[in-house]
Amino acid sequence: MKGQSVITVIENANIVDVSSGTILPDRHVVLEDGLIKAIDEGMAPASLEAQRIPANGGFVIPGLIDAHVHVTAYTANLGELSQQSPMYVAARSAQVLRSMLKRGFTTVRDVGGAEFGIARAVEEGLFAGPRILYGGKALSPSGGHGDHRAMGVDRVDEAYAQVSLGRRCDGLDEVRRAARDEIRRGAHHIKIMANGGISSPTDRITSDQFSEDEIAAIVNEASMADLYVVSHTYTARSVARAVRNGVRSIEHGNLLDEETVALMKEAGSFLTPTLSCFRALAEVGAESGFPKDRMDKIKLVLDSGIRAVELAYRAGVPLAYGTDLIGPMHDRQLHEFQLRSDVVPPADLLRSATSTAAELVRRESEIGHVRPGYRADLNLLSANPLDKGVLENFASYLRHTIKGGVVQD
Repeated sequence: MKGQSVITVIENANIVDVSSGTILPDRHVVLEDGLIKAIDEGMAPASLEAQRIPANGGFVIPGLIDAHVHVTAYTANLGELSQQSPMYVAARSAQVLRSMLKRGFTTVRDVGGAEFGIARAVEEGLFAGPRILYGGKALSPSGGHGDHRAMGVDRVDEAYAQVSLGRRCDGLDEVRRAARDEIRRGAHHIKIMANGGISSPTDRITSDQFSEDEIAAIVNEASMADLYVVSHTYTARSVARAVRNGVRSIEHGNLLDEETVALMKEAGSFLTPTLSCFRALAEVGAESGFPKDRMDKIKLVLDSGIRAVELAYRAGVPLAYGTDLIGPMHDRQLHEFQLRSDVVPPADLLRSATSTAAELVRRESEIGHVRPGYRADLNLLSANPLDKGVLENFASYLRHTIKGGVVQD
């Protein structure tokens, strides 16, 4: 019948309850209209007209969430983006997105570069890919991590349509105006560059960026729009400055210390480590096109990242899954599981990419769990992800990815 809902049933499945870290055996899952309609014991009634997926004892988990991506960063030389046609960048981004979905990621949080057009293309099915929660362009002071001008360059094309991961703004009036503009364009969060970075040509890893008054002003603008602020930060000092002024989401955090971790815990801040990007840059960055004059910066944060993860995990700071990969290094998106596995046990590793990430992006009532009423964003694995070694080899065990009730294979 025209307009009739398509029903899909996953049969003979083990459901992973990520909250409790337990397995619900011998269940069937009914998917309809993009949602999980029911989860019941045993086999679905034979009279139910549905497309049936035999799980054969496989394990159903929520679709993965990567809370730190740059879907437009098809190249490792980020300064090239603004020199390319936005239409060409969109075409290359479509390839990046399709590959993310094939790895099991059904939602991603883009923290610099993506905007309403590419998110709408995915929502309308023009691009195959994970759902995009975007922040538009990250806010950066002049000479900061979002400023990719070389020392001898004064002017660049600053039209918003030109693709870049960041935009420059200085002073209270400008940062408020920039935040309001990203909110106007539909941002789900506001990203700030509050610390020096690796890919930026003129700053230092140790440099604080934005005054505390500027950070507070941006947080105020986001709060008025019922949004939150994401901050690029490495050093303990820069993290503390951000957290003191209301930043909810700390990205990277490689140079954290115990005092600052305690501050984050008290404030209820989240940490999104991105160990995979630093490992990838150290191993294949130069051959992937990352500017060689910035490779030395990686050494300052590479080995400290796992210690920061350990400090935060032991203190009870919520950890979300993030990768921050660029160019051909996007292929390493699942490596974050392996890099954290010596410090974080399997159940919490899985939560980082499901329930904890969903809470971070304020979608905990929609995604991140296998529950009736939630979006039908799921992965079917051939092994138990709560067993040591399974998440570290996720691709080997992935049988099906389902987004919105549709099998994506």
